[in-house]
Amino acid sequence: MVVTSPPIALAQHSPRRQQRALPKASALENRCYSAMAAPIKTPKKAKMHLNAPKRHQINEHSEWTTLRSSKHSRDTVNPIRRVTDSLSVAPNPDKRPIQLNLGDPTLTGCLPPSESVVAALRDAIDSHRFDGYGPAVGMQTAREAVAEFFSSREAPISADDVVLASGCSHALEMAIVAIADPGQNVLVPCPGFPLYSTLCQPNGIKTRQYRLKMEEDGLIDLQHLESLIDDQTRAIIVNNPSNPTGVVFPREHLEQILRLAQKYKLPIIADEIYGDLTYAEGAKFHALATLSPRVPIITCDGIGKRYLVPGWRLGWLIVHNRFGVLSDVKAGIVSLSQKIVGPCALIQGALPRILRDTPQSFFDNIKNLLSQNAQIVYDILARVPGLKPLRPQGAMYMMVGFDPELYGDETSFVQSLISEESVYCLPGSAFSLPNWFRLVLAFPEETTREACERISAFCTRRLRPCRKQLALWGSVPDEEDGGGSEGAERTAESTSDEDET
Repeated sequence: MVVTSPPIALAQHSPRRQQRALPKASALENRCYSAMAAPIKTPKKAKMHLNAPKRHQINEHSEWTTLRSSKHSRDTVNPIRRVTDSLSVAPNPDKRPIQLNLGDPTLTGCLPPSESVVAALRDAIDSHRFDGYGPAVGMQTAREAVAEFFSSREAPISADDVVLASGCSHALEMAIVAIADPGQNVLVPCPGFPLYSTLCQPNGIKTRQYRLKMEEDGLIDLQHLESLIDDQTRAIIVNNPSNPTGVVFPREHLEQILRLAQKYKLPIIADEIYGDLTYAEGAKFHALATLSPRVPIITCDGIGKRYLVPGWRLGWLIVHNRFGVLSDVKAGIVSLSQKIVGPCALIQGALPRILRDTPQSFFDNIKNLLSQNAQIVYDILARVPGLKPLRPQGAMYMMVGFDPELYGDETSFVQSLISEESVYCLPGSAFSLPNWFRLVLAFPEETTREACERISAFCTRRLRPCRKQLALWGSVPDEEDGGGSEGAERTAESTSDEDET
């Protein structure tokens, strides 16, 4: 802290000194000024000069107490943060880190945004038409662009159905908080995006997790979902394509979900941030709102993932207000949008061109990379005993299950993978699915291959002490017969003796 003109500043606090100007600072003022300018040390009870004015003295009998944070803030917990704290171990200094735990595609070095997207933002900045506030629900031109882009014969949309948000996460928050009161519940997928619970818990809204059939195809266990519904259930959250599984729900499965929603008269919050990011043969994304004219649906989406600009923070809600069921909820969403007075005006200004001018080749490039990486991961890890990769069809992720009887508990597995191979994965417990881990598929192919070969080598070293027992079980051949995956053995052979301890 820099204090200017100390004699004048002190004179303003002393009634007697206000009556006359002092050409020079007194000894007392100089001492006070020196104390003010000195670096602040460890807090101690201040000792004032005996002649200092009483108003400057600290009452020794009154002390500040530490303020506790609000219940709302204490209840705001992101499970990913808790899990990633357990990953704070040093990587192997001899191997470059490969961070397959990062959900930000901009950090992988091979997926820049489209030049047309950047040009749209640059022109919005240069125009100076978007420097001020806009409507809380979003600018009319931006909402019209969203409506035009997503409207279809099966689900027509107007600008009045669209509310812009600061990213898809903010859109989800407004949808959840507008539709449910404290004590009520919403149904969420398990495994699923952990932010759902983060958004619900501080608002007193309960989450009930319906199972995805991870041992089969990753589809929803509809019987289990139905068993969770009660008179306090307000909505079903459906994430398609799925984070973290990469599964894309086929049309018939989505229609089954809609029939359940119709049966119990439950609206759906459709998290479709990865919509159209599908790449597996035969996998096709179906927007949920286009499959039923009867079920009220709130679609949450944004430009973050498909357009590779998650830091630009622009998303939206589309309220498919069938039979007027969501009229009051929509009014609530409009009220909630006033908390931030609308998302970034510059990105809104660029949005019409972003949606209109981004070439299909840009999306094709993303899909090709994701598809090739998914194949690399599956080909290498599916051959490792005790690993079970779930083949993805969309989004940017892949889940791999592992046998804890072979590799130990989840924390030990992931931490050892970092300390020995410098490969970072996100533990499945972050998504309420222990004994799995999530990989990001957005890295260059050679990086993905190297990471998988390191994982394979790591698992091979773990298997060697129990290889003979595995041979008795018929899981892998005895080491004398060259058991294990070929890729794992090749990698293990190239590993130094120090790495195999």
